[in-house]
Amino acid sequence: MFHIGLLIGSFTSTMKPSFIPLLLLESFLHASAQCTAQASEFQLEGDYLLAGLFDIHHDSSPVVQDRPEAINCSSKPLILSSYRRFQLMRFSVEEINNSTDLLPNVSLGYEIFDHCSDIQSFPGIFKLLSVDSLIQPWAEPPKHLSKVIAVVGTYTSTQALTVAPLLMMDLIPMVSYGAASSVFSYKPNFPSFLRTVHPNKDVIEVIVNIMQYFSWSWVAFLHIDDNYGNDGRKLFIEKINGTEICLAYTKGLDQHTNYYQIFRQLEAQNISTIIVFAPEWTAEDLIKSAIKQNVTDKVWIAGDAWSLNKELPKEKGIENIGTILGVAEPKVTIPGFSDFIYHSEGQTHCENAEQSMLCNQVFNSSRLKPEEILNVDPSFNFPVYAAVHAIAHALHKTLQCESGRCNRNITVYPYMVLAELKRTNFTLLNQSVTFDENGDPNYGSYSIVFWNKSGDAEEIGFYHFYPILYFFINNSKIHWKTKEVPTSRCSQECDDGSRKRPDGMHKCCFKCEICPERTYFNKTENPYECINCQETEWSAAGSTSCDPRELVFVLFTDVGAVLILVAACVLVGLIVAMSVLFAINYNTPVVRSAGGPMCFLIFGCLCLSSVSVFFYFGKPTASSCVLRFLPFLLFYSVCLACFVVRSFQIVSIFKMAAKFPKLHSVWMKYHGQWLFITLAFVTQALLLLVGYTLAPPNPHDETLWFPDKTVRLCEINIKASVGPAVLLVSLCFLCFVFSYMGKDLPKNYNEAKAITFCLLLLILTWIIFSTGYLLYKSKDIQTLNALAVLSSLYSFLLFYFLPKCYIIIFQSHRNTQEYFQGLIQNYTTRK
Repeated sequence: MFHIGLLIGSFTSTMKPSFIPLLLLESFLHASAQCTAQASEFQLEGDYLLAGLFDIHHDSSPVVQDRPEAINCSSKPLILSSYRRFQLMRFSVEEINNSTDLLPNVSLGYEIFDHCSDIQSFPGIFKLLSVDSLIQPWAEPPKHLSKVIAVVGTYTSTQALTVAPLLMMDLIPMVSYGAASSVFSYKPNFPSFLRTVHPNKDVIEVIVNIMQYFSWSWVAFLHIDDNYGNDGRKLFIEKINGTEICLAYTKGLDQHTNYYQIFRQLEAQNISTIIVFAPEWTAEDLIKSAIKQNVTDKVWIAGDAWSLNKELPKEKGIENIGTILGVAEPKVTIPGFSDFIYHSEGQTHCENAEQSMLCNQVFNSSRLKPEEILNVDPSFNFPVYAAVHAIAHALHKTLQCESGRCNRNITVYPYMVLAELKRTNFTLLNQSVTFDENGDPNYGSYSIVFWNKSGDAEEIGFYHFYPILYFFINNSKIHWKTKEVPTSRCSQECDDGSRKRPDGMHKCCFKCEICPERTYFNKTENPYECINCQETEWSAAGSTSCDPRELVFVLFTDVGAVLILVAACVLVGLIVAMSVLFAINYNTPVVRSAGGPMCFLIFGCLCLSSVSVFFYFGKPTASSCVLRFLPFLLFYSVCLACFVVRSFQIVSIFKMAAKFPKLHSVWMKYHGQWLFITLAFVTQALLLLVGYTLAPPNPHDETLWFPDKTVRLCEINIKASVGPAVLLVSLCFLCFVFSYMGKDLPKNYNEAKAITFCLLLLILTWIIFSTGYLLYKSKDIQTLNALAVLSSLYSFLLFYFLPKCYIIIFQSHRNTQEYFQGLIQNYTTRK
């Protein structure tokens, strides 16, 4: 321009007629230069350069090439939402340059590339890293470094994985607004990688919370078959571990996916909830295929990459596929952006403006209306805005701009900006922007959206990460296609009190079994097991808790107990009365024939034996259990020993004295009857002492007889009780043998018959008790036991002693010496 001006000045004095054409030429050249500069949306000169990587176009079907060939991104399908993000970076830089607070006396420039391919977009990256078309390793001191201080991008995780290693070697900060794979949180591999979008784990956490909120446990997870999608699937599987959610089906999606097979499998497995973890172009193919194949009444859970899609809700028939919920970044209105778009799209673009740029820095936006850009999916807009501002704030700190002016003498290297980026803490649109130690955003939240009938993504809930976790869904805003909350289960939930029995490889597939008696079901503790109640508890079949067992025992106030205690008292009264009667008539033949002094021993032992009856009632204790058995076993053994001796004496007098006179004289001389009774008493006492010392009777809670009751009994040790029981049975057997031998003695002088009858009654009593004990399980078995004891005592008292009392009181003529001698003489004569 300077040379053209001189030329025009020299010609004006000599060739005035030529002035007008030259002036027109100058104006044309000047306008041409201005047009080129204004038309370069991808480049802006500045003191410090930011790089931007945006997939304005998307190469959805890469082809295999037989020779190296640069990709022409402008020939690929346009991603309008990415173009909006591209414009947002331009707006953010312009906003910062127009601000006097952030970088007051320096300017930011940018170099932006259309990163439309994962593997063929490297020319732009190399241009960013090169100086004079050369890329050299980092030297000390650093020389020939690129002007780029940071990179904004990329959008997808796969793109970031291919680009990031080239930037990491020089520690050039790479602030991504969309790469959410968890691999980038590993700082040893990605030391200069940061992001303003939440990592996949946060999105998966929100999705799992939605699943649990609606009790959807039988789900499918469809994902794009790349690093982003596979990472999401891995995180989802980890997150649902230990929950009620089962991954029934999962499939990676790509351009060759057979969607018919996928939907056929979903129907076969009866899956009604489908998580779609994919970018918008993959999700669009999936949903359009679902509409085409008439998939109905499903619940679709959209990831944050397509939950705010503006095109899919307009698809004809989308209302038939079911209900669409999604996880999305909260919608944020960025002041001034709309004006920027209207102004930017209204500028003139020249046809030759693209000639000086690379092939991935070309886009003719003249065919786009501002409204189209502003109404497109706004996802990841705030992350782009935050990424540019974060770099600007880091540069602000690096250049020491706190005083109102930046120190331009400071040589800025990317690693210096990185250090400040990690410490970034500023407020942007009422949002505090910070990064954690992994370079992930330490702020933000997610909205939960519902695609309503009007095609809008209506916010129905939210999930706040900071400062505390908070999850909320407003059910009333959701209009389900099925009119009510859909279910998504492999098996219907079991009724209360029924456990799950696994049916197949998935824990969500099961059959229900009612928990039996004495067990209960606790879903939170273990849904697959019936838990046994404690010994002191019980439960009916199908219970969810155990109830305390009722402790039962025979009370003193029970009718049976009262009757038996009264009978025991009557027994003692009768014994006392008979003892007095026998004492008064001690020298009479009836008393002498009944046993004489031995009768009083029997009376005493019967009275002491009756003590046992009083301890069969009331709550059993260790002492009451001992007294329940000890008195009867010990003193009733003495009674039986007395009757053994008495039976033997009767037989000896009438049958053995004449046949074995010497044996009879020895028996009489040494008081054999008292020796035998003493031996029986001492033996039984020793047996009881040893047995009860080693294993005394103790209270025992019997829980098997009744499901809801515990019967308190006294439990005896079989081994410890064998000795006393054998001795008692032996005495009974001897008594029966001797008494049976005297069955033909004089009719009115036949104690042997009375003893035999008493023994038969005794045996019958304990047979009845044993049968009842085996067949009848109740607390009343103790009452029956006390009755058997009392019956054993009454048998001798009523059928041996009572007839003799009757003779003494009412038939005194039979209680004379002459009468008894006559009976003996008649018996001897007959013999």
